[in-house]
Amino acid sequence: MNSTNKQVAIVTGASRGIGAAIAQRLARDGYAVIVNYAGNAAEARDVVGAIEAHGGDALAVKADVSDAGAVKAMFDSAVERFGRVDVLVNNAGIMPPSLPSLADTDDQTFDRLFAVNVKGTFNTLREAATRLEQGGRIVNFSTSVIGLGLPGYAVYGATKGAVEVMSNIMAKELRGKNIRVNAIAPGPTATDLFLNGKSDEAIQRMSNMAPLERLGTPADIAAAVAFLAGPDGAWINGQTLRANGGLV
Repeated sequence: MNSTNKQVAIVTGASRGIGAAIAQRLARDGYAVIVNYAGNAAEARDVVGAIEAHGGDALAVKADVSDAGAVKAMFDSAVERFGRVDVLVNNAGIMPPSLPSLADTDDQTFDRLFAVNVKGTFNTLREAATRLEQGGRIVNFSTSVIGLGLPGYAVYGATKGAVEVMSNIMAKELRGKNIRVNAIAPGPTATDLFLNGKSDEAIQRMSNMAPLERLGTPADIAAAVAFLAGPDGAWINGQTLRANGGLV
């Protein structure tokens, strides 16, 4: 075991975009970080390299969060390398690129969305309930789509509604462990995944929806996660924070 005196954070889906920004922000805040990825090993190594280049500690760990065994092995890797787990950030999630209406959503799309977004969050939460240190923190990912109710997001929004309910109830079930459980609900955020395939007009239209008249950035979301995971968020528990510039 190569243990550390630092607190340790697991960030799922951390090889790129918002997850990578969260991993690097938490590393700057002094955490050792598990950079979880499902398939992008090279990108995950790049995130680890960026953290280590600034004096931080990080380890890339492959795990499909929808696989309970893989999730357990990921926690095992964190404890083996760093000696503990204090923070879980459930950033991993998927969205259908075509945004079908509910009536046009096929079984495969429905099943995959629930497998990753709901079962994946459930798997990590169940493991965290017994593996996090006293005083641990969990930040799950919802979406501001729940408030907006946009057509095309019915099943995706339903998966995130489930995440919000699990977050609120788990916060109560962990009474006595001093573990906080919250969710964050981003609005439109300027990641490659979000921007790809969208016209300049569509991007501008979405940028103007919030009263702050811009898209969110991965750094915006990472800062909100850092607040919920850090000491300044000590009295926030069982809540969902909408990080969307006032969109809804």
